[in-house]
Amino acid sequence: MMTAPLHQLPVKMLGDIVSARSLEKTLQDAALSRGLPPEDLNPATLEEILKREVYKRLLLNVSPGLAKKRIMDVLSEVAKQPTEPAGRSDAQNPVSALEQASKRFTLYFDWPETQRLRGVLGIARAEGEAGRNIAPLVQEGQNLISQMERRLEEGLVLQAQELAELKDVFARVQPIGGKEVRRLESLIGELEEAQKHKTLLPAELERARNISFKLRKTMESSLMQADSVATTPEAQSRMLALEQEHATRKLGAIQRDYAPLLRARPDLEQQQEELRVRQSTGKLSEAAVDAWREALETARQRTLTEQREELAELAELLGQQGNQKLHEARVALDVARMTLQGGGLATEELRELRNVAQALNHSPERAERVLQGQRELEELTRSARDVPGAAAAIAGPLAEARQAIERGEAYDLSALWGQLERHMSAAAAQRQDFDARADFVIAEYDEMRGLAGETIQRLGRLADTLRAQRRLGPMSPEARERYAQTLTDGEALLSEAHAEYEAAQKVTATFGEQALDDLLDVFDFGGDSLEETNAPVQASASNPWSSLSLDEPPARDLEHADLAAPSPATPPPAADPFAGLLGDVPPQTPAPASPVPASPALASVPALRLPGEARADIWQISRGEVTAGTSDAAAQGMAGLLLQAATLGLHRLDMGDATHVWSARSVGGGEWRLARAADWDSLDDDAGPWLDTGEL
Repeated sequence: MMTAPLHQLPVKMLGDIVSARSLEKTLQDAALSRGLPPEDLNPATLEEILKREVYKRLLLNVSPGLAKKRIMDVLSEVAKQPTEPAGRSDAQNPVSALEQASKRFTLYFDWPETQRLRGVLGIARAEGEAGRNIAPLVQEGQNLISQMERRLEEGLVLQAQELAELKDVFARVQPIGGKEVRRLESLIGELEEAQKHKTLLPAELERARNISFKLRKTMESSLMQADSVATTPEAQSRMLALEQEHATRKLGAIQRDYAPLLRARPDLEQQQEELRVRQSTGKLSEAAVDAWREALETARQRTLTEQREELAELAELLGQQGNQKLHEARVALDVARMTLQGGGLATEELRELRNVAQALNHSPERAERVLQGQRELEELTRSARDVPGAAAAIAGPLAEARQAIERGEAYDLSALWGQLERHMSAAAAQRQDFDARADFVIAEYDEMRGLAGETIQRLGRLADTLRAQRRLGPMSPEARERYAQTLTDGEALLSEAHAEYEAAQKVTATFGEQALDDLLDVFDFGGDSLEETNAPVQASASNPWSSLSLDEPPARDLEHADLAAPSPATPPPAADPFAGLLGDVPPQTPAPASPVPASPALASVPALRLPGEARADIWQISRGEVTAGTSDAAAQGMAGLLLQAATLGLHRLDMGDATHVWSARSVGGGEWRLARAADWDSLDDDAGPWLDTGEL
């Protein structure tokens, strides 16, 4: 990271709550009152200014608590700076310092900031060799590097979040095997290595996303084919959600990749917003997103051509002027030329050049006033771009001010700066609220992180993302939007986790601590519980994963949990919390000498059997009680487990104990259909239709 000159640190770190223009003036006035130029401030003097003048200035925008915190952040950064006066080591050759700092971003040659910085450095080098003042160019180069540092840090947070999601998907699809799975594993390895070295790999990430999407679609399609009767509506809903998620990611990538073009073309920006609205209503297809990217690339090439033609016209027009004040315009002209040659858009430079050409139509005195007003307008516009809601709020007054300035009228922009800073204040309060919400979600997750289950796993990934987002400094609008979305998702998952936690506490109170872990293993979609079963279950012929070469038992909607249970005649060990719950006896085993008495409720339930020589037993369950079926203590124990499953919002369970396999389907209202057989083939063949439809 490039070390900013000491007097610029407050501007860099506090520019999101007070305008850079206002901060620079506060620092300059405070330094001059002490008989020093700002660039000669030492750490001790800067600390005094921060605690006095700058702190008072911040109080006009934010609360005392937030102002103090942000001042302390700046002081912490000041303490890390070299002890020699800021800027002295780079004063002899500031362009070399910029070039050295820019090497970190060599990989990101397609970033608009990189393209513009390349042009700024080229012109700064030539101007410096000619002995001209390059301070404005150096300042702009430092600003561009700061923007790239922020973009890189935000990109690393996003890459880490997507990497965690890719690893989760890989854990699910790994048993499928094949070339695509191996390619996904390789890409994940590359991304992990890049993350360690703080490097972005956008192309690799995009390929991994696409492979992940294809594999997840394959899994969902297989489930739909294997269980078309009962789960088609739900499976179709999952498939649609999956497609919308993929389309949303691609649309977000387009927003980032084509941001300069969208800013230059309001008509295209409006179409992008319309696509976002379609996405929010679940009506955006991947084909539409791909077509939009192609259209934007065509528009970008056309805009590049148009800007090159306009630049040639402006260069000819300005070259005919003999005005001695055109030096800045010629610099802007050269920066624009180099930017366009590198494939980047030069929208802002061309607007500046058009302003200069228009200003020269006035008298020399008025032209100077017009140019000064236009420069301030551009600074105001750039500052408003990063503040939520500010650009839209000042658009009308800004247009009026622009028209007045172009006519050569004197125009005071202080009211617009004040309006911008009010939005900065609101944004700072919003960020403070975001951080507090993030702290709450993280703390709550830490209290429950020992639980198993998919909800906790997903909440853990979001908590990691929130920690990273919490550490970011001033955010771009896109990063702030992602922060808000992560908070919304995290709070929703936290509510689900609390419900599961309360239900799990009931299980713990009833059956002991081990029961909690075993029960949550049933709800763990990661598949770990499958590898730890005490009695592997034979895969059925109707295994929905059979075409994908999976070795695990049929997954259906939930993974199996092996609930080992000895017979009632043999007291179970204390470590087995489910022993009393599933005290099953094989049908062929003679009754023990001292059997456990059957419950009167079980003895009185209506009989329920499958027709013919069925190899499966079936029961109807209602709110934790057996309402129809054969008298069986194990079935009553299973009914208690289904009551807990209903509390957790589950609707289907597949399990195995030491002698049988079990399958249960919720039919709503606390009602379940339950079946048991010696193996999955027997259960699926004989009881499967009844579980799906309830028809004997």
